[in-house]
Amino acid sequence: MNNFKKVLLSPNATIRRALEIIDSGSMKIALVVDEDQKLLGTLSDGDVRRAILSGRGLENSIETIYYRTPTTCGINDSKAKILQLAFSQKLYQIPIVDSEGRIVGIAEVDELLQPALCTNKVILMAGGLGTRLSPLTDTTPKPMLHVGNKPILETIIENFSKYGYTEIILSVNYKSHIIKEYFGDGSAFGVNLEYVHEAKRMGTAGALALIRDNLTEPFFVMNGDLLTNVNFEHMHDYHLSHDAVATMAVREYDFQVPYGVVNVSDGKIVSIEEKPTHKFFVSAGIYMLSPQVLEHIPEDEFFDMPTLFEKLIAKGNNAVSFPIREYWLDIGRMSDYERANNEYGGVFS
Repeated sequence: MNNFKKVLLSPNATIRRALEIIDSGSMKIALVVDEDQKLLGTLSDGDVRRAILSGRGLENSIETIYYRTPTTCGINDSKAKILQLAFSQKLYQIPIVDSEGRIVGIAEVDELLQPALCTNKVILMAGGLGTRLSPLTDTTPKPMLHVGNKPILETIIENFSKYGYTEIILSVNYKSHIIKEYFGDGSAFGVNLEYVHEAKRMGTAGALALIRDNLTEPFFVMNGDLLTNVNFEHMHDYHLSHDAVATMAVREYDFQVPYGVVNVSDGKIVSIEEKPTHKFFVSAGIYMLSPQVLEHIPEDEFFDMPTLFEKLIAKGNNAVSFPIREYWLDIGRMSDYERANNEYGGVFS
C-alpha cells in the first residue's frame, strides 16, 4: 500500500503525464489529489482512452476526465470488508483514505488474497494481575479469561496472524505458566511465540528494555486484555507514511456532565450549558514504535507508554495518533467482561 505516492496526480496534470504514471506501474490507475493529498478522484487507462477518442490531446488537462466519485475504504476497514466491496463492484484496487479524506494507500485485491508474512514483531503485554476482575483472575491470568469460548489472548493472536504478523513476543508475569502451557511455541496457532518474563512490574513500556536487541524494525505493542478488529496492516502503513517514530491508536470518548455548567468571568455569569458533552481522544492501548524510541526507555525501571510518548514529544520526535472507529473493548471490569461475551459472536464470528 505504500506505493501509492508514485501514482498521485494534481488535477492540473496533463493527459500525457497521466499516461506515464498509469503505464509505469502495475496498478494501472492514477489518484487525483489536492495539495493536501485529499482524494479528488481516480483516473484509469480506460478514462484516458475515452478522452483521446473524444478528441482531447495529450497536453490537455485531466481536470474534466477523471472520475470524481470513486469507491474508497477507511483506514480501519478490515481486509474482509475491503475484499467484499471489491468483489461486489468488480474493482481491482480501492483507495484507502483517513478520516479527513487524505489518501494513505491503495488496497490491491491480488495482494489482499495472498497471505503476506511480516517480520515485524508484536509485543503483547500479558503480565497484569487483573485485580478488578477478581475472583475470576484469582486462578487465571486476565488475558486467559475466555471470551467467545477461547482466551482473550488467543483472539488477539489470531487477529494479528490474519494480517501476516506471526512473530509474537508475550511479556508475562502473573501465573505465566498457564499462558506458556496453553500456547507453547505458538506453532499450533500458526505463529512463532517467544516469552519475556517481567521479574517485577515494568509498565507498558519498561518491559521493552528487556528485548531491545530483538527489535530492529517497527513493532507493535498491545495490551493483552483488548478485543478489537482494527486493521493492523493499515496502522502499520499509517505509521510509515507519516514518518513517525511512535504511533498511538486512539478512541474518541464522550463524557456528559450531569449538571448545568455555569461559565463565569469576573464573578459574572456569562452563559449556562445544560449537561454539555465533552469529547476526548483516549489511548486505545495499541501502539506501533520504531526502534529508535528504545534509547529513551530506562533499564530495569517501571516505565509506561504515556511517559514514553511525553518524552518523545518533549524531544521533538514525530509521535502521531491513529484513530480507530472499529470495534474496541478494554476488558478491565466485570461489566466489560460480560459485555465482551455478549458481543463476541456478532463481531468475531
